[in-house]
Amino acid sequence: MPDLRRAGFLCFCVFLLIILGWPWLAAAQEPESLSMMPLPSQSTQAPGEFLINGSLGIELTGYAEPRLERARQRFLDVLSRETGIPLWREAVVNKPNFTVHTEGPSLAVQRLGEDESYRLAISTSGVQLSAANPLGVLHGLQTFLLLVRVTPKGFGVPAITIEDKPRFPWRGLLIDSGHRFVRLPVIKRNLDAMEAVKLNVFHWRFSDDAGFHIESKRFPLLQEKASGGFYYTQEEVKEIIAYARDRGIRVVPEFDMPCHTASWFHAYPELGSGHIPGESSAMDPTRESTYEFLNGFIEEMADLFPDAYFHTGGDECDFHEWESNPRIQEYMRVHVIKDGAALQAEFTAKIQTIVAQNKKIMMGWDEVLLPGTPKEVVIQSWRGPKSLADAARNGNRGILSSGYYIDLNWSAAEHYAVDPLGDPSAASLTSEEKARVLGGEATMWTDIVSDENLDNRVWPRTAAIAERLWSAADVRDVDSMYRRLGVVSQKLGYYGVRHRLITEEMLERMSGDPNPVALRVLADVVQPPKGYERQQLRNFGDFTPMNRLDDAVPPESETARVFDDIARRIAAGKATPEDWQQAQTWLTLWRDNDARLQPLLARSFLTQDLVSVSRNLSEVATIGLQALDDLKHDRLVSADVRSQNIDFLNAAAKPQAVVLLMIAPSVETLVKATRSN
Repeated sequence: MPDLRRAGFLCFCVFLLIILGWPWLAAAQEPESLSMMPLPSQSTQAPGEFLINGSLGIELTGYAEPRLERARQRFLDVLSRETGIPLWREAVVNKPNFTVHTEGPSLAVQRLGEDESYRLAISTSGVQLSAANPLGVLHGLQTFLLLVRVTPKGFGVPAITIEDKPRFPWRGLLIDSGHRFVRLPVIKRNLDAMEAVKLNVFHWRFSDDAGFHIESKRFPLLQEKASGGFYYTQEEVKEIIAYARDRGIRVVPEFDMPCHTASWFHAYPELGSGHIPGESSAMDPTRESTYEFLNGFIEEMADLFPDAYFHTGGDECDFHEWESNPRIQEYMRVHVIKDGAALQAEFTAKIQTIVAQNKKIMMGWDEVLLPGTPKEVVIQSWRGPKSLADAARNGNRGILSSGYYIDLNWSAAEHYAVDPLGDPSAASLTSEEKARVLGGEATMWTDIVSDENLDNRVWPRTAAIAERLWSAADVRDVDSMYRRLGVVSQKLGYYGVRHRLITEEMLERMSGDPNPVALRVLADVVQPPKGYERQQLRNFGDFTPMNRLDDAVPPESETARVFDDIARRIAAGKATPEDWQQAQTWLTLWRDNDARLQPLLARSFLTQDLVSVSRNLSEVATIGLQALDDLKHDRLVSADVRSQNIDFLNAAAKPQAVVLLMIAPSVETLVKATRSN
């Protein structure tokens, strides 16, 4: 009997691997040759493929520099991990069949708008990659890696000629090290992933009310009293800047001011504007000493960061702090400053002058765009495309982040639909004004994200944003995007990104089980609430452990998304026999999983609150199976029963244990498709 039980369990595990892996398996089998993101601007395919084996030989010709040698080695490291073929030495000494030609150097400090184009020609016998400078070479190598696939003949790349360049020059990812300190290995592997999908700006935010996380040699109390002991040394910052440059990525620092600055005041309380000591989150913009301090600080940081752009924040100022301070009120009266917004405009103008004196271009969030804002200031829009268009009309350049807030758990499709120039508010822009829209940035705020699960919040959805910013505006097919996103998600693992690994590791910890099969089934169909609802359902602080199910699961359930597509086809009468079978199989699995999972949930304090979620999954699946059967046999359903089921499904779709049961709305689609008497 023990052997029989073990055999049955193993069969069940194999069954689960097939079922739970089905969406990505479909992506891997997609006949579309260009299973990459972002799609290139031009491509022409030919018959055949270039096979990757021990005879690969890579030759660098034309302009040479150590960065290109390191790029070749990095390329071979990733390719070897994907294929399992040791290529590190052989590819350098073999007879060349992969030629990389670089015309000349890029700038010593990478600059906005540099030529990033490349040409990649792959035939059955060889590969030729050429570019004007190393930036194009870096992108071309990544394109080749993303095209690698397994075939009956071995690992290969389709024969194709690609002429490629980006649509927007600014394609960024913000990582917020202000709310929570993000360790260097996490930063590095996200830079590796950025290179893979051709993002070229790392926006690194160092300070917030919660902490100040970078070394200042001129004002050392900042890291001594405001960092909680966690900060980047200037040598570590230089290391990251060099690491990013090797990957064709600029590093733009952000120090938010005059607000979100409570941490600064732990070290230098005289900077604060509150008239009650210890109760200030905004700098005092009326004291000359504030600007003397910031002049010294900005000068130090401008020397540390070589990029031309310097972000000074400027968002979400609570003007009440200024308007309720008698001394600041008197300053505003004497200087005829009507309100807090006007006072911030004065602050912005002075900071812009300081930034410009240090030979940098100032960036700021929407709020810094006010009457009189200097045209040199670049606006980062979190409020929406309209404010970005307003900035362009005003003569300011700008980038879009509204719609790209990846911490808010929106789907890849929702991010993919957002375009810096796709909103009606941009339709009336002149060509000159449109040119002021530089691109966009995904934003990874860390209020409720940890080092551990940051990767699965950023990837793979950010690859869809990267495509929106690189590829042509008419590349918009959502089904194609999801098919390719599955492939790219797998490939990012070869770069060391942990987004696919972390969920499994966290489930094992939550359950104390090295193979938590039943918990995995539940986790596969839930996701965290969208927007800011999660913060309302659970108390988060600076030291809150991120070890619950809403921390472990990805922001988007791939299985639930595919099931929803199937449910819609069934409801519309357009389903295939395979759709019906897949729905039946999944619903049966979900119905029966509760009996396996319930005895295990009570064993861990981290899973006890999932009792009702598991039970609801079973009941939702039971309703779904009945609806499938009713639809299959065109059976009339009692109106009362139908109404009761819909009420239950609506309730089951609401957050429980800070997760959403994502199949409940899809089952409701099936129920509503039945006929009632």
